[in-house]
Amino acid sequence: MLTLGCGGVFLTPMELRKDPITRSWVITGDDVTEQAPRVEAACRFCPESNMSPQQIASMPGIDGTPWSARAVVHPNPLYRIEGEPARRGEGIYDRMRSVGAHELLLENPRHDRHVWIASDAEIEQFLILVAQRIQDLKRDARFKYVSVFKNYGANAGQEFEHPNAELTATTFVPRRVLYELRAGRDYFAAKERCVFCDIIAQEINQNVRMLEVRGDFVALCPYAPRVPYETWLLPRTHEAAFERFVLSRSGNLRDLAALLRRTLHRIRTVTEEFHLVLHTSPNTLHQSDSLNYWKTIDEDYHWHIEILPIVSAKAKSYTFKEVYYSPVTSETAVKRLREAKVEA
Repeated sequence: MLTLGCGGVFLTPMELRKDPITRSWVITGDDVTEQAPRVEAACRFCPESNMSPQQIASMPGIDGTPWSARAVVHPNPLYRIEGEPARRGEGIYDRMRSVGAHELLLENPRHDRHVWIASDAEIEQFLILVAQRIQDLKRDARFKYVSVFKNYGANAGQEFEHPNAELTATTFVPRRVLYELRAGRDYFAAKERCVFCDIIAQEINQNVRMLEVRGDFVALCPYAPRVPYETWLLPRTHEAAFERFVLSRSGNLRDLAALLRRTLHRIRTVTEEFHLVLHTSPNTLHQSDSLNYWKTIDEDYHWHIEILPIVSAKAKSYTFKEVYYSPVTSETAVKRLREAKVEA
């Protein structure tokens, strides 16, 4: 279906298309919104603004603030909550409507209070909000996965200045997560153990790629990094779902908040730009009858946070993205990040 856009040009609305070779879904369409974030005289997301998008949920304020963390409808959503996916074939190709949810998660009411300088109590409130939003959206049988990510810096695709992350609920599981699910299932079938738990145990024992241990959480540089200074945060106790872990109070969230703050502070001594992605289990409230890796997911998957710094000086002019290039080993990255001065 084509629609008439500016200047009489016919535009295709946003939709999801599946690559028949890689089996990954791609959202595409003719986006007529501005490519660069508009500089605004007043921030629409600050508490005093009367231009804020529709609120979805919020956490109680701290030290007199009206709220501590807040979820609002994304001003320019890629996914729309209304309707059904209407998946259909077109020869060998599959396509469906971009049904889902797209929210902006405001980390802090203060405009300049980013995670690496926020208090642990403030970060804890934000983590609880994330867990609540994931839990709520998983009640919808249409949504197979809920992604939470943060892009910081122009090269990372940051849209708004106010401290924020983004959430998308999709009718499919992203390909990277599918890789992890399949690998975790295969490892568990062979050894009856979680591969993430085994990685944590080995990294703690070797202590060459371990960045920091704080309470029940660890920060480490993975053995095979995709980018320089790639860092993961994981709980030492096994749990597949982030939201279940947080809302059941299975661990001390202040320790996770502090570790996240300290890790980002370390990374920012190397580069200010990064991607941060939360990896959690897919929607097991409405399990698939055909995808058998969901049957043992509570035993074989392990939620974690991945941080991928953007070090432009270390980038190659051309990189075949299925074989990642990192000119800094994890062992060297850990040494440099350990030496970075951070506040307690």
